[in-house]
Amino acid sequence: MNLLLDTHTLIWFLEGDSHLGLTAKSYIEEASHTNFVSMATFWEMAIKISLNKLELRKPLPDLISLIWENGIAILPITIEHTLLVSQLPFYHKDPFDRLLVAQAMNENMTLLSGDEKFKLYPIQIIW
Repeated sequence: MNLLLDTHTLIWFLEGDSHLGLTAKSYIEEASHTNFVSMATFWEMAIKISLNKLELRKPLPDLISLIWENGIAILPITIEHTLLVSQLPFYHKDPFDRLLVAQAMNENMTLLSGDEKFKLYPIQIIW
């Protein structure tokens, strides 16, 4: 199964935060699953850090190193993803989250997130 980690899911997993759902954690750690993080997640974290809206326990470069160490693959943003965003209903207003929905739909991935708004879209969610 290909899993796309939402931003908070990624951060909580890498920082060992207890807010991460046990089900989501077990899916991430399952060796038969392939974990992905979107380039949109890096963009979102960088913007929020620069605006002082996100404080990480570890510096961003350290988290990026942990991504590699944990075998998490990077999902690029494609033209197809952006075209799909333009067709999505506005259940979710956050542009980063809308892109994650489009990527999960386009790439047939399961999204790991605690965000209830994602359930309004035709994607599989695990938390």
